[in-house]
Amino acid sequence: MVIVAPSLLAADFGHLKQQIELVDKAGAQWLHFDIMDGHFVPNLSYGADLVRQMRSYTKMFFDVHLMVQEPMNFLPMFDNCGADMITVHYEACSDLNAVIGYIKDRHLKIGISLKPKTNPEVLAPFLPFIDNILVMTVEPGFGGQSFMSDQLSKIATLKNMSRNYPITIEADGGINTETAPAVVAHGADVLVAGSAVFKSSHPEKIIQKLLHTGEK
Repeated sequence: MVIVAPSLLAADFGHLKQQIELVDKAGAQWLHFDIMDGHFVPNLSYGADLVRQMRSYTKMFFDVHLMVQEPMNFLPMFDNCGADMITVHYEACSDLNAVIGYIKDRHLKIGISLKPKTNPEVLAPFLPFIDNILVMTVEPGFGGQSFMSDQLSKIATLKNMSRNYPITIEADGGINTETAPAVVAHGADVLVAGSAVFKSSHPEKIIQKLLHTGEK
């Protein structure tokens, strides 16, 4: 079964508790948090305090995606916030090894994300040390964008590169019930879906369909 990670960025922030409880009950295993600094990406979202507050609402796996420049400057804010995994961007780190070490020292899972134009081969030296690779299938910064089909080959390449390691491949951007089958067929284990879930009149049905993507 595919892992579904609804992106909180697309949720109704006036009813976050209810929104989280809804996707939890519908069967989503992860909850995806997009943290934006207005510098690495041209948008602002929310910070560690929101993650910490949401922790009391659910036992779902918290997938915290830092879209920030030099994440080492932000990581102390996320100590003990309830995150299960912290993902940083390869392109945002001047010392990725130090960032990986910091996160692992907190006994959290570590993910590395790649923007659409980044060559997947850059992650080869880091594969023994990471748990998840997040492939951006849109340019990061805003929800509701259209899926970039040219990222399917990157997903397949990374799946092959990581075959000897216990690494999950995650896809984020324009994921819905139409794009998910190709994404999963090319090797994705985790689907981040924001608008497709939270903007739907029947989010529980969308989650169930995504969970069973590729099954016959």
